[in-house]
Amino acid sequence: MIRCTKCLLPETHETIEFDKNGSCNVCKQHEIKESGIDWNTQKKELDKLVDNYKGKYDYDCIVPFSGGKDSTWALYYLIKEYKLNPLVVRFDHGFMRPNLENNIKKLSRKLGFDMITFTPNWKIVQKLMLRSFLDKGDFCWHCHTGIFSYPMWVAIEKKIPLIFWGEKSSEYSNYYGVDEEEEVDEKRFNRFINLGITSKDMYLRIDEEFGIKKLKPYTYPPKKELTAINLRSVCLGTYIKWDVPKQSKIIMDELGWKGDEVENVPEQYNYEKIECYMQGVRDYIKYIKRGYSRPSHLVALDLRNKKITKEKAKELVSLYEGKKPQSLNLFLDFIGLTEEQFYEVAIGHEISPHKFQRNANNSKKTDDFDSWSKDGGANKEETLKIFEKWKKEKEFFKN
Repeated sequence: MIRCTKCLLPETHETIEFDKNGSCNVCKQHEIKESGIDWNTQKKELDKLVDNYKGKYDYDCIVPFSGGKDSTWALYYLIKEYKLNPLVVRFDHGFMRPNLENNIKKLSRKLGFDMITFTPNWKIVQKLMLRSFLDKGDFCWHCHTGIFSYPMWVAIEKKIPLIFWGEKSSEYSNYYGVDEEEEVDEKRFNRFINLGITSKDMYLRIDEEFGIKKLKPYTYPPKKELTAINLRSVCLGTYIKWDVPKQSKIIMDELGWKGDEVENVPEQYNYEKIECYMQGVRDYIKYIKRGYSRPSHLVALDLRNKKITKEKAKELVSLYEGKKPQSLNLFLDFIGLTEEQFYEVAIGHEISPHKFQRNANNSKKTDDFDSWSKDGGANKEETLKIFEKWKKEKEFFKN
């Protein structure tokens, strides 16, 4: 595969393009971020934005919160820098890890804030995971859509017209320019958050008896309702320069936030994606489809910031990528597929020119693996019927 001459991201990366020198457009975004943006001016714009809302509503803003590094930094920054009174909104995707829960408790007691946690119906989550994996090779549709939709419903209900998200998508992709003011709106939601599947589409795909209202947490609210409260939904990374290693160190030192071991991720990146114990499976599926996974993404960031050599980056990618995660069997039990069915689906979503070859090595268990909830396995007979129907649909459209 062709890879960026600077950061080593492959040609199968979403939105990637290369210039005549073989450098990718994500590296170009980074150059603009470093030298093409006046961050002092952006900070003044943030000051004005905060001033327009602070103290004028029951809560100054909503901060959607996973407990990971980015949402923790956003929450910490807004409280420490502006002394805001946020309503923290948490969408429980079903795979929260023990260390994450401890981090959140420490954070809430050190900073002080009100928090709402929404836990969706597990039976529905299972069906959504299976269907989005079959159709898109990505089982996280419920998480993508829920995390971004649910806080907006809370904003409407409680009439809080400002939402602060964390980093911009331009940190990792080229859907938006780093110098654009990236609003977290319906355009963005449909562009890449929901995988091209609306909640109405998904309702038809899962063919269930429950009413479509059950999918409200995954549905982007109507424009009329958002306009009624004049909602602004913005990325904090539009206004302050995002620096993950620096921010992670600050929340570790100031708040006692702890990183964690993640399957097939080098230990020096223990701040990355600690909030989900299915992360190893998600990264593995990405490797099957695109020929790279999270280590490539992490070393690309370090290469752009000149914190690692290409030789070391290649070594880490070779050492950590492509191993079957220990969590795979747990994931298969949750959605009801066999391992062979899993590979059939995932390989069916391969991005050319990548061709997946199985690695004989497995990842090691994380220290907290045995404490992960393993309850709630799927009905395998029911899953088989859905799988066989999906195969027939696939053949029909192929012909």
